[in-house]
Amino acid sequence: MSLQGLVVKEFASRFGTQPVAVVRAPGRVNLIGEHTDYNDGFVLPMAIDRAVWIALRPRPGQSVVVHSLDFNQTQTFTLEEVREKDASREAAGWIEYVKGVAWAMQEARYTLQAWEGVLAGDVPIGAGLSSSAALEMATARAFALISGHSWDPATMAKFGQRAENHWVGMNCGIMDQMISAAGKAEHALLIDCRSLETEPVPLPLDTVAVVMDTATRRGLVDSAYNERRAQCEAAAQFFDVPALRDVRLADFETQADELDEAIRQRARHVITENERTLQASQAMREGDVLKLGQLMNASHESLRDDFEVSSAALNSMVEYARRTDGCYGARMTGAGFGGCAVALVQEEKADLFAKTVSTDYERVTRNRPSVYICRATNGAEVL
Repeated sequence: MSLQGLVVKEFASRFGTQPVAVVRAPGRVNLIGEHTDYNDGFVLPMAIDRAVWIALRPRPGQSVVVHSLDFNQTQTFTLEEVREKDASREAAGWIEYVKGVAWAMQEARYTLQAWEGVLAGDVPIGAGLSSSAALEMATARAFALISGHSWDPATMAKFGQRAENHWVGMNCGIMDQMISAAGKAEHALLIDCRSLETEPVPLPLDTVAVVMDTATRRGLVDSAYNERRAQCEAAAQFFDVPALRDVRLADFETQADELDEAIRQRARHVITENERTLQASQAMREGDVLKLGQLMNASHESLRDDFEVSSAALNSMVEYARRTDGCYGARMTGAGFGGCAVALVQEEKADLFAKTVSTDYERVTRNRPSVYICRATNGAEVL
């Protein structure tokens, strides 16, 4: 049974009636443009065919009741208690993402209607595929629908980001929420993380994105992510610009020796990654799959050596992917320290590629990976 069918069936069983609607919001894989989003730069993600689904109906009063099939838990909170509470950093489980979105929307003076629902997802948790953003955007879609608010992807993405930053305590950029809110089937989305302007970019013909989960996990809130962000902000302050997006590579190279070594490395990654991302979008428009693959490879090297957010498992996965027939390029994806890599692969060779990489990686690391051949889908929607 599909996840849509599953949440509808469970809703009917729990609440004795059919839901008035089902919403879904996808996870994402970022083809290139890593750790550039919170530097006001450019990213090139695609929404994938793994998502969070919520079957729901409005309910009277202030209580929001949500049952998670994935965690086998029912959680309840009131809109009033969330509205009147200062932002929390407790991060006590999945319900905090739902509460955080309700808090962010009400803080922006959106009047919200309570609802009851059942949710389930197939975005791997902690793998770097933005399961949290998918939950946030599904929640925002649910609240917007039930409360009669129009759906503006950029506005709703900001609510999800605010929930993550100030309620959950994860200092993420806007990319994950933006692609989950605004993705387009069969396209990646070039996102300007300063203006939030988006441009659909077609995936190269006869290629697929293959996501390779290393079966290693990281907790971003407790990781070096926030440290990297602070280092980027220090570099921007050195160059006297709002964000590293505003530093040209030539200017960076002129003054690089004046920077602390770690800050210099972080800045070099962000500045060159922005250039790679723009070049990658152009390569996609021109159908130059070889150039796109080369840029993905260079991105991984920069993340490994300059930004230092890769891991032994990720490096191994990327190595095995690159030497397997059909692969144009591969890189770690997501914030790093574990999770997933992504490869651009010839569509006709994708199945054999997935099997080969899985076998090679497991034989050497003793970790059993999960490999997903992904299609680009639409962003958050009502079904």
